[in-house]
Amino acid sequence: MNERVSRVDVVTLARALVDAESVTPARGRVFDVLEAALVPLGFAVDRFMAGEAPDGPVENLLATRGSCTPHLAFAGHVDVVPAGDGWTSPPFASEIRDGLLYGRGAVDMKGAVAAFVAAAGGYAGDGQITLIITGDEEGPATYGTVALIERMRARAIAPDLCIVGEPTSATRLGDTIKIGRRGSVNIWIEVPGRQGHVAYPHLADNPIPRLIAALAELDALVLDEGNDWFQPSNLEVTDITVGNPATNVIPATAKARISIRFNDEHRGAALADRVGEIVRRHAPGAIVTPRISGEAFLTEPGALSAMLSAAVFDETGMTPELSTTGGTSDARFLRALCPVVEFGLLNATMHQRDEAVAIDDLHALTRIYTGLIDRALTLAG
Repeated sequence: MNERVSRVDVVTLARALVDAESVTPARGRVFDVLEAALVPLGFAVDRFMAGEAPDGPVENLLATRGSCTPHLAFAGHVDVVPAGDGWTSPPFASEIRDGLLYGRGAVDMKGAVAAFVAAAGGYAGDGQITLIITGDEEGPATYGTVALIERMRARAIAPDLCIVGEPTSATRLGDTIKIGRRGSVNIWIEVPGRQGHVAYPHLADNPIPRLIAALAELDALVLDEGNDWFQPSNLEVTDITVGNPATNVIPATAKARISIRFNDEHRGAALADRVGEIVRRHAPGAIVTPRISGEAFLTEPGALSAMLSAAVFDETGMTPELSTTGGTSDARFLRALCPVVEFGLLNATMHQRDEAVAIDDLHALTRIYTGLIDRALTLAG
């Protein structure tokens, strides 16, 4: 267990970040809090705005300290989902009760951001640390981490390893490290018809049966059986819309949306093409519009996952499971830079009302990140 004293108190910083309301896309105050914590630690802080409406502008922050190798990066986001109603205490006024810190973003993922800042604050050795912080992970992610990567390339900032602080732990801090993610593609389907009176169907063209037939074939697809690291890919129908308020009118259009979460046996474009072929076989005039959120990726078990697993074991006595389950994250973009894995707090309350993190877990996560920094920079160096 690493007891090195940090120049940053993780709980104080986590509370300050939670108190800075930052529903996606985040800008302003939450970055002020972060910059104020980083500058005294010797980080050079680069804050910049990216993009324009409707998905922007988005504020991002890139902080670097040191200039030699090895080079370790931590990545995360300070934007949060809307709080919603029914909280026991105000979602953007952090409160500690019974050993838990409550507030929107405490778990996802301001707590982890505070932990890796605190861990960096206790390290005074050689090597380079970069923090990659976006204000748009919970939203479209158009001008967030993608823009940060462009900024890094323009400045020749090239980390050797990267940790994303997403809440990966399932039942106990340290039980899971994410070494990959499935890809995601959403596909909008529009089947045209010809409006008419239901009593004169020969004068109309009902698009609904063709859409239903296409969806039935899509729903029956078995994309794969999974593999050593990934669960089977799945296709789900997420919306069907006709928008016909009249009982005696055959509608002119029927629409649907599907979502596919796919493993590394597929590429998003190929799946979209396959869906298009099936839909157009049933409805030749259909419009099929895909949007690929990210491709599947895997960081093969190696030095990074071994160092992180060792740091987790030293703190918790557990050997974490290496997993690819769950949704997408910004690791899908960061993998273009270097090997990347994800590790953070318990995910049980993320995006829920009364989101909360255990104070003990904040301190333990800081020690785990500290142990990783020691291994990645001191030992590897």
